[in-house]
Amino acid sequence: MEPIIETRELTRSFADLVAVDRLSLSVNKGEIFGLVGPDGAGKTTTLRLLCGLMNPTSGSASVAGHDVVKEIEKVKDRIGYMAQRFGLYQDLTVDENMEFYADLFGVPMNVRADLAPGLLRMTRMEQFRGRQAGRLSGGMKQKLALMCTLLHRPDILFLDEPTNGVDPVSRREFWAILYQLVEDGVTVFVTTAYLDEAERCNRVGLMHRGKLIRCESPEALRNELPDCYEVVAGDVRGFRDHLLRDERVISAEPFGVALHVFLCEGAPAGLLRDAKFRSEYRAITPSLEDVFIATVQKTDEAKAGVS
Repeated sequence: MEPIIETRELTRSFADLVAVDRLSLSVNKGEIFGLVGPDGAGKTTTLRLLCGLMNPTSGSASVAGHDVVKEIEKVKDRIGYMAQRFGLYQDLTVDENMEFYADLFGVPMNVRADLAPGLLRMTRMEQFRGRQAGRLSGGMKQKLALMCTLLHRPDILFLDEPTNGVDPVSRREFWAILYQLVEDGVTVFVTTAYLDEAERCNRVGLMHRGKLIRCESPEALRNELPDCYEVVAGDVRGFRDHLLRDERVISAEPFGVALHVFLCEGAPAGLLRDAKFRSEYRAITPSLEDVFIATVQKTDEAKAGVS
């Protein structure tokens, strides 16, 4: 399948800071691709590069078959971009905001008349058409921002942490809308710091310090690491310090009142039972959060070993 988004050695530097470091990835038409990482990982810069909002320092990127530097106008015709702080006008109503963005995109009157009712139904915002944006909840503001982004019928939707600060119910509703858009043929590229949201993507790219360190389906990422264990102990903090001194332990991270521990391949699980710390363990299926932490630690250790 030919990718609809592709980057080759894409790099963006700001003085001595390399925000995006030789990023090479591809996204297929009709999938939800999630770029995951903590604040400062380079996710937003990557999105801005793909949308042509800034030029790369080196490398290249193509979106919908067009170079994002040389053919930016053709790229803009095919994409919708929703920034973390989308520019809604707080004193305008839902309808008025949609009219404003339809004018901005140059959407013909007959097209907006056909499209707007469907967007309102899809987001269940019909009853709020006359409410000012400033009086909407966080989740409804995000739905309105999404509707405004979709008014010119983009083929590719770029979303920068669209549910940041939104309540769990609204987050679930927002993702239901994204699934519906994908069924209608839209490709979604979303950045998020929520690892539970990444589970909803077809494929996930794990980003750390500007580098793409892994890119697989959530299931493949969970299955490629050694077994994960949940460990309880009388002295959790002390036992964690003890484990981290053992080179056979990849990671040991607090998870509630327990630890989630990854061991090197071939390491005996019995080392997790220690009478001194009154510790016990059981094998569990790792979450993407577990996988991300373990992968980052392995990457950092490998880098430290090389240097």
